[in-house]
Amino acid sequence: MTHDTLSSRRRFLGVATAAASQLGLLAAFDVRAADASPAASTRGSAPWTLKTVRAGDLEIGYAEAGPSDGPPVLLLHGWPYDIHCYEEVAPRLAAAGLRVIVPYVRGCGTTRFLSADTPRNGQQAALASDAIALLDALGIRQAIVGGCDWGARTACI
Repeated sequence: MTHDTLSSRRRFLGVATAAASQLGLLAAFDVRAADASPAASTRGSAPWTLKTVRAGDLEIGYAEAGPSDGPPVLLLHGWPYDIHCYEEVAPRLAAAGLRVIVPYVRGCGTTRFLSADTPRNGQQAALASDAIALLDALGIRQAIVGGCDWGARTACI
C-alpha cells in the first residue's frame, strides 16, 4: 500500500471520527488524544488479540483490542483489504477505552463457512447479517459500526 493511500485513509478516518464525535456517537471519548505508537502497529504485530467465534453460518475470525467492558466498536474492512487496514486506528480507539472488534468478512482471513451448503454470497445484506451474528455471538446488543470500502456500505445496512 502506498504512503499516499495510507495518508488518505488516515485523513478519512480522522474526518469520520470528528463527524462521529460531533454527532455524539463518541461522546466522552477523545480518540484524537489517545497515544498509540505507530511502531507498535506494524503488519503482523498489531496490538490486538486474534480470536474466532461461531456466528450464524460462519466461524468468524476477528481481532479485538481494548477493554472487554468498553463501549464496542465494530470496524468492517472491504475488499480486497483485510483487518490490517485498521491496525493504526484500532490502538487509538482502544486507548480511548473502546472495545474494538475487527472481523475478517466472509471469504477473507480466518473466517470459514461451517457448511458446504451455505451460499457463498458477498451481497451487502449477507455481510450485514454476518456482522449481526458476530455481535450476537459476542453478546453485544449495541455497537458503533464503521467501515471502509465494502465495509462502509455494509455498515450502512
